[in-house]
Amino acid sequence: MRELVEVIAQSLVDHPEEVTVTETEKDNEIVLELNVAPDDMGKVIGKQGRIAKAIRAVVKAAASKTDKKVIVEIGR
Repeated sequence: MRELVEVIAQSLVDHPEEVTVTETEKDNEIVLELNVAPDDMGKVIGKQGRIAKAIRAVVKAAASKTDKKVIVEIGR
């Protein structure tokens, strides 16, 4: 899952070298924290959060094969 979020984010931003995704696993859920350069934050979130919602939807679909809940957090 981490690689999927990383590839999607790197294709959206101007500074792909600054994209980092950290994965934390607890009980039955995986938390993926996406960090990008401050000037690329708008490109990852999108107008009214549409791109962020799309990223979360893709990750949720990919995670449906596992029994774990996957949460994508965008921050920095």
